[in-house]
Amino acid sequence: MSTDQVIAELTALLGQRITQSPSELELHGASETHFPLMPPDAVVYPRDTNEVAEIVKISARHRCPVVGWGTGTSLEGQAQALRGGICVDFRDMNRVLQVRPADLNVSVQPGVTREALNDELRATGLFFPVDPGANASLGGMASTRASGTTAVRYGTMRDAVLGLEVVTAKGEIIRTGTLARKSSAGYDLTGLFVGAEGTLGLITELTLRLHGQPEAIASAVCAFDTVADAVATTMEAIQMGLPIARIELMDTDSVSAVNTHSGSALPVKPHLLLEFHGSDSAVAEQSAFFGEIAEAYNGAEFQWATKTEDRTALWAMRHNAYHAILHARPGARAIVTDICVPISKLAEAIDETRKDLADAQLMGPILGHVGDGNFHAILLIDEKDPDEVARANAASQRMVERALALGGTSTGEHGVGLGKLGYMQAEHGDAWAMMGAVKRALDPDNIMNPGKLVPPTN
Repeated sequence: MSTDQVIAELTALLGQRITQSPSELELHGASETHFPLMPPDAVVYPRDTNEVAEIVKISARHRCPVVGWGTGTSLEGQAQALRGGICVDFRDMNRVLQVRPADLNVSVQPGVTREALNDELRATGLFFPVDPGANASLGGMASTRASGTTAVRYGTMRDAVLGLEVVTAKGEIIRTGTLARKSSAGYDLTGLFVGAEGTLGLITELTLRLHGQPEAIASAVCAFDTVADAVATTMEAIQMGLPIARIELMDTDSVSAVNTHSGSALPVKPHLLLEFHGSDSAVAEQSAFFGEIAEAYNGAEFQWATKTEDRTALWAMRHNAYHAILHARPGARAIVTDICVPISKLAEAIDETRKDLADAQLMGPILGHVGDGNFHAILLIDEKDPDEVARANAASQRMVERALALGGTSTGEHGVGLGKLGYMQAEHGDAWAMMGAVKRALDPDNIMNPGKLVPPTN
């Protein structure tokens, strides 16, 4: 690989839209969590699909790694340049291309963030529901198959993406999917690229499903005496088919951290945060029904938020919980776990995790999207304490092993990247080797985000 030659050719193509500035390289080599700095050799800022194709062709000729970059909010090291190479930052490909209100879909470039899209859609009566918390780019969200707080009702990025435009490892431009809401025509290539984490190609356009804005929205928080009561309430509500739009758990440690960080005054107990969507009568009925379930499990009286600004503040508090937890131990880094289990196994998984963290003497507040059986323990570590790091890594591994034994997965939404690579064989068996075969078929020189997701090769 001749990196200097690649950079020379890319400079001729892009001019000042390629940089080797140390600050830019560091920014594009950093992680939101505990992974060490892994900077690329250069960062490029394309403006359209044809430029992306030329960037990949130049890189392919020299077998130079190519890593995509959205907003850098991934949590498992997906966008870090493990082997150097070229980082393709989609910052300047940030246009909403076409809204089709009658068909309930929209086409966007990959650098559009979810908040920017919903701002654009405000006058149409439609919205894009997938909400991972961070204001992530839609290309990055598709690449990691993101979900978040609303997945319990609206599904994940797997359900939201109708079609893609992709630049392959050879620099070819292909399209997958159609504007139709379903198809039986051949392999599901859209599904193949959604969640591929840039290991098969770079997404340059997305067509996404939209939903109508609900007539009424009501959010609430409810305190419980124990995590077990909160989880039991969640399980019963889901198993009874109650159409909750969001249902989030914060344990006592999470609530304490959020109170300190945001100035809120929630009782320092486990809480469920909820949201209901629908007509005025449907929301009222759903809320009352859920209240009866919560009362049976010693849930406190609901605190309701029906005004837009109050709901926004409530969910901002939840979305900022990760940073609030980090601030609870200044100077700490986080190992962020992300297991997901069948809803019937949720109480068992959380209970055993809490006991395990206590036995390991680890600070690990628990929160998550419990309506999907997905929860996180934020393991706060002092990177200079090898014993604590070892205990945290061992606890994280036991969480995954526990999830797999219960029929679950090592990652419900954060993806594989570097962090979950070591669990893929145990979770998928021979199917993981098949993923590697797909990678070799579509990217024989292993230039697309090498070292991620599939079995290690060259």
